[in-house]
Amino acid sequence: MSNFFRFALHILVFSSYYDGLAQSISTKNENSKLYKSEEVLDVDYGITMYNHLILSIGGDSVRYTKDHFKVNGWKEDLYENGSVLHKGFYVDGKIKIFKNYYLNGSIERNFIELDLNKSKLELFYEDGKQKSVILYYQGNSQNQYDYFRNGNPEYIEENDKHLEFLYKRNSYFENGIPESLFELIDKKQKRYSKKEFFINGKLKEEGFMIFRKDMNDYQKDGIWNYFDQAGKLTNTETYYKGELL
Repeated sequence: MSNFFRFALHILVFSSYYDGLAQSISTKNENSKLYKSEEVLDVDYGITMYNHLILSIGGDSVRYTKDHFKVNGWKEDLYENGSVLHKGFYVDGKIKIFKNYYLNGSIERNFIELDLNKSKLELFYEDGKQKSVILYYQGNSQNQYDYFRNGNPEYIEENDKHLEFLYKRNSYFENGIPESLFELIDKKQKRYSKKEFFINGKLKEEGFMIFRKDMNDYQKDGIWNYFDQAGKLTNTETYYKGELL
């Protein structure tokens, strides 16, 4: 699975089981249910059961009190052992600020609405190390930064604020060596430099790409060079707007 789709799933995807959990807290009356860690924590996506309540990133559900009023102010949910699972500030049943916690007490994620257009989501590993940082603009993921457990960057994506084109999309091996570098070098012409690497750090291929707005696609353009794992040039190709010449 590509890093791009992996990250999209990382924030927005829900299995039917977790969707059911979210439904239980967003459309039914508020209750005093205590949660088990294995009920709420997905090993890949974390604690996502509150995402339905985040209006600024597309949430469409509302949380109610036991008296059928929309939740306002601070609200906590607890694990069975009494430790805090979730603490959030609600306005008309929607989350504006919140933190989720692992069973060990460390923060699993931290969300805040920065203003009417911008919001920020941070995710963490159970040992407290940063896992991801996502910056949203008008409900869409604008910039994203993912990290391996060892602290090295795993994936970086930066877009213009209207999500019309990329500034960069880079991925890395766990040892810190770049795997793929895709970066804007001419904003006016929407021209990009693209490089792929072997895990030993040797350049695998390099060339240029352009963004075709009419096709909403990035295409090879110009000279592309290809190398073997020893760094020897093995092939050269020339493209024009995605077509091999």
